[in-house]
Amino acid sequence: MDIRPAATLVLTKDTADGLKVLLLQRTWEAVFMPGFFVFPGGSVDDQDIKGRVHAMGRGDTDISQTMSLDEGGADYMLAAVRECFEEAGILVAQEQDDEEVTTGHPVHQDRMALFKGELTLSEVCQRHKLTIPLDRLAYLGHWITPPGPPRRFDTRFFVAVAPENQLASHDGVETIDHVWLSPAEALEDHRSGRRLLGLPTIRTLRVLSDFDTTGEVMRYAHANPPEPYPSKSWPALKKGKPVMLEPGAPAYDEAAKLDPEGEGSTHAEIVPGEPVEVAAGVVRLTAPNPGMMTGPGTNTYVLGHKRFTVLDPGPANPAHIERILELTGGAIDQVVVTHTHQDHSPGTVALKARTGCRVYGQPAPAGAAQDPTFAPDEEPVHGDVIKTDAGSLKVLHTPGHASNHLCFLLLEQELLFSGDHVMQGSTVVINPPDGDMKAYLESLYDLLDEPVRYIAPAHGFLMGHPEAVIDFLITHRLAREHKVARVLKSLGSTGLKELTAEAYDDVPAAIHGVAARSALAHLLKLEADGRAAREGEAWHATSHT
Repeated sequence: MDIRPAATLVLTKDTADGLKVLLLQRTWEAVFMPGFFVFPGGSVDDQDIKGRVHAMGRGDTDISQTMSLDEGGADYMLAAVRECFEEAGILVAQEQDDEEVTTGHPVHQDRMALFKGELTLSEVCQRHKLTIPLDRLAYLGHWITPPGPPRRFDTRFFVAVAPENQLASHDGVETIDHVWLSPAEALEDHRSGRRLLGLPTIRTLRVLSDFDTTGEVMRYAHANPPEPYPSKSWPALKKGKPVMLEPGAPAYDEAAKLDPEGEGSTHAEIVPGEPVEVAAGVVRLTAPNPGMMTGPGTNTYVLGHKRFTVLDPGPANPAHIERILELTGGAIDQVVVTHTHQDHSPGTVALKARTGCRVYGQPAPAGAAQDPTFAPDEEPVHGDVIKTDAGSLKVLHTPGHASNHLCFLLLEQELLFSGDHVMQGSTVVINPPDGDMKAYLESLYDLLDEPVRYIAPAHGFLMGHPEAVIDFLITHRLAREHKVARVLKSLGSTGLKELTAEAYDDVPAAIHGVAARSALAHLLKLEADGRAAREGEAWHATSHT
């Protein structure tokens, strides 16, 4: 799939209530991110290159250097200005006397012609003797859509102060609403489910939320161009043969961390029973239990140098237990467990019997999926610190997937052992009654407050960019919640089966039984939020939806 160059313009303004930003809502018929609130933006095309003759303030060489490009940086800026005019009705341009364009300027009569492709930005500028002041834009961010969506974009984000005498107006075709909000208001609307925001929008809003005025934002953006987004391939080995990993590939972040010189020495596959040192004093050993729910298998992490802590010993598989004992020489002081599902904790009994280690974790709740053999010596709570030979493990209670789920943060290395709270390449199962969607989302938000550099999941490779990983999970769940709420409102009183068929019409009918459990989790969250109610087996939306 081709990755298309794109540009986005974040418009800001100062108000009596502080800094505000402009967000547009995409149409519900859009193929990409339907119904989401976004900053104005779109693809870079050939007409933007021709618009350079009307640009002033900064040259392409200077702009490109700031953006870590050989050339063409100005084209991204011009595309951002054009898309903002088409979608939001605001044109960052000035007349020959350097005065800003106002709402009453005749150029606005050409907006739809530009939108339809009947005119180019260059022709519009020539017709009205306008120039585009590129020095009024600052480079704010870079985002490449990860693999998976139907369209992928290599997007550059710019910020500019909105012209004082122009009014925003959505185009009514690609965008169906617009709103000026403070970054904090927008983020809270996202968290509460009132508005859908995409991952790069959230990241940008977080940056902007640190500032009170447009002047502060522009000074920051001009002085602090963002780090280049990972774009180059990384060498690795797969089945003994050299391969090149693209950004977004499952093993990419791990390969870049473990092989920073790019010598191609890391493996792009997880092989059960083969130890991998993923950090200083931290070895990953994957159990031989691959499957649909476990991916390549459950990861056991062995922490220490001379004395060892075993994190998630996995299933009661004799070969796996012997491999753990072989790696540690039996010098195991303690076992810590993220939760008591059958692929995570049953191996504890054998390690306890063989080594006399102390066991840390929360007791198993009721349920067939739980491990009734798990008997902890210590029941750590949120905020506790467990000392290991590899460093200090901070305990984080993260219910959602399981009520007794714990994550562990290796403080010295800012490495998060996420268990099943954050997994690679698959959606975490939230199965009521022990699974709780509201608790899951709140736990994800709590993780954003922790100092994490890498995530070590129970299934999959190390993951970098933890904030982006967590934001993606939150956005994915809230997008589904929004769809469930819309379907519930349209159907009126309905049963779980009927609602699942509509709200999960994008997944195969064969897995609608599993999807129904997720749908129920969303309904229970909506009920807890006061946005849904039930009478017997029937659900309906409330006036708060």
